[in-house]
Amino acid sequence: MSAVAVEGIWKFYGDYPALRDVRLTADSGACLALIGRNGAGKTTLLRIVGGFSRAQRGAIKIFGTEPRETETRRRVGFIGHGISVYDELSALENLILFGKLYGLKNPRKSALEWLERTGLERVRNGLVREFSRGMRQRLAVARAFLHEPSVLLLDEPFTALDDRAIAVLQTLLRAALAEGKTIIMSTHQLREALELASHVALLVRGQVAFHGPCTPEMAADPGLVYARYGEG
Repeated sequence: MSAVAVEGIWKFYGDYPALRDVRLTADSGACLALIGRNGAGKTTLLRIVGGFSRAQRGAIKIFGTEPRETETRRRVGFIGHGISVYDELSALENLILFGKLYGLKNPRKSALEWLERTGLERVRNGLVREFSRGMRQRLAVARAFLHEPSVLLLDEPFTALDDRAIAVLQTLLRAALAEGKTIIMSTHQLREALELASHVALLVRGQVAFHGPCTPEMAADPGLVYARYGEG
């Protein structure tokens, strides 16, 4: 059974098909880099996989279950365009709150562990509204990893990150893959993504133009997939 299976997904906005019969799979321990031009449908697809949006046709299965089921949500971590933490709470309070929402046995212990892993332990009691953008970004990374998800969905995870946040995220993603977790990331940062990717999927106008293993040739020349299968 695939960790994530995208089965003939169609998504319409009015009469416009943003996704057209998209079929993809990602196994445990795989990192799928989802690439494509702006408007290709990457964010729309990730939001459907994460259960934040619904498709008009097709199905999503995460370890054989629906994305919107409570137990499935507990197995998924998501980093989107927003920081998605509470400004008026401290870093520690934020993570304890999310830990309780995920039903962790010891939310405080998990929160302290992830604050340390993301380099935020010394500012754990600081209010998030007083944090720099880079600190807020690292807190968002901690939130996504807090509940030890089996599947990580990342929408443009490297965009606008500072150097330290990029280094933290890359280290955590490599560790997650080594533990057999599944990663699907949409990105324009091809070089960073292809360093991690085991597979690549190219979306062109809502359709899968290429889906296959990430070869050494692709990693050496990040524009190769666009040149061969895209729009030039």
